[in-house]
Amino acid sequence: MTCIESSPTLENTIMRKIQVAVIGVGMAAAPHLASLESLSDQVEVTWMAAHTPQRLAPALARFPGARGTTQLDDLLADAALDAALVLTPPSTHHDIGRRLADAGKHILMEKPLALDAGLALDLVSHCESAGVVLAVMLQHRLRPAAQALRQLLADGELGELVSASVDVRWWRPQSYYDEPGRGTLARDGGGVLMTQAIHVLDLYLSLVGLPEEVIGLARTSAAHTLECEDLACGLLRHGPRTLATLQATTAAYPGYAESIALNGTRGSATLSAGRLHARLADGREIDRGESLAVGAGADPMAFSHDAHLAVISDFVDAVRQGRPPAVGGRSALAVQHLIEALLASSSLGGQPVRL
Repeated sequence: MTCIESSPTLENTIMRKIQVAVIGVGMAAAPHLASLESLSDQVEVTWMAAHTPQRLAPALARFPGARGTTQLDDLLADAALDAALVLTPPSTHHDIGRRLADAGKHILMEKPLALDAGLALDLVSHCESAGVVLAVMLQHRLRPAAQALRQLLADGELGELVSASVDVRWWRPQSYYDEPGRGTLARDGGGVLMTQAIHVLDLYLSLVGLPEEVIGLARTSAAHTLECEDLACGLLRHGPRTLATLQATTAAYPGYAESIALNGTRGSATLSAGRLHARLADGREIDRGESLAVGAGADPMAFSHDAHLAVISDFVDAVRQGRPPAVGGRSALAVQHLIEALLASSSLGGQPVRL
């Protein structure tokens, strides 16, 4: 029998706490920081990076052992640093990610992976060449109810997919978009599709795969003033016999739980705000999960950090074990391709676009 020995580096990583940096400590950092506190027995936060020392102070107070910096080079030069959570605006992801990979640091990237699919692919390829783990914070995939639905599909319980719908009816007040850069192509890469609906779209694609063709229309509604879309609708074709519809908006006051509905030849299932309900043709009913706050209304951060914790915990284990993460960079490319196809179709007046 052949015995495969662990490398000294991997063995050392398995035995000790993973040293991580947090790059960016704005609004989106809250669930990540809470998750890192929950993982204090496995993770040591050794660096915090932000534009100004003033922004760093509250986060550093939560992790007294961490050093603060406004210069990325400081943490890149730390040979003991294993990984970084990148929580900066999307416009910075590609450059920061490549620099981290070049320094041999593993990466957990806040969504989206990059401003566009081309930059995202370049980052994924660069991290693969550098041999570093690249995970993406698309946490809906690891919610218990989502995993239960994935298993139903894998077991063939719903039969052949007939139709589906994806519904994201959220609300954001104008003050949300008044922050400089928010809802712009230059900083965020888009509006409701890239910033809010991306989570639900990614989950949908992880369940049923990319459609072959899409028709999309995207608009800025009368509810808001911003550069990009706050309303998008789409028709998706999966193969010759399966159609799906999409609605995504931040102009649905006061904000409603998102949902994915799948209708198959043997039954139907609806996943909404962390709860799965399925009814099968043989008479069985299946309920999994529990209703969750999802940040659908005026407070974008009104949700539990449990799903973030699941992604970060898996990322830490992937770094320890030298394995791919559950939500890897290459798998996150699909949602960027879908969003770009929907917007391309809209720019063509709703002409079909093939993926």
